[in-house]
Amino acid sequence: MSEQRLKMVTVAGTFDSMHKGHWLLLDEAFNVSDKVVIGITTDRFAVAMKKPHDIDPYDVRLEEVKKYLHKKGLLKRATIFPLNDPYGPSTDDGGIEGIMVSEETEPRAEEINQIRVNKGEKPLLIFVMKMVLADDGKPISSTRVRRQEVDRYGRLIG
Repeated sequence: MSEQRLKMVTVAGTFDSMHKGHWLLLDEAFNVSDKVVIGITTDRFAVAMKKPHDIDPYDVRLEEVKKYLHKKGLLKRATIFPLNDPYGPSTDDGGIEGIMVSEETEPRAEEINQIRVNKGEKPLLIFVMKMVLADDGKPISSTRVRRQEVDRYGRLIG
């Protein structure tokens, strides 16, 4: 692996109706790190987040992530775990060096770093991905895919 890469970063999400934004977030995590620890929200945690739509069961979302990583040849470099809370291992795993977030979840990364610093751990390097825009200039999201406003590539439907 490349010298300038980190050894391990983390990324987390619901990964419902996987779309171009998810794919680029995962790709970028593997671009900056040898290993990527991926948290996928459990069904219970996803419900607690009060999304404005139904969410596929954890097993379906896990399979979609695995299938994507396998297709890209990245599965062997991934560790996937069920995420039961907003933090997962990011607040206390000394091996994790960075965190990949979207613009909308950047405040959570700052909070995670505050918790780490308070515990005497090194803060994580934060990588912020811009939201991936659909053809109409608005962000692609699982909500928009589920509402059939856009497809998984951000193309307008209808």
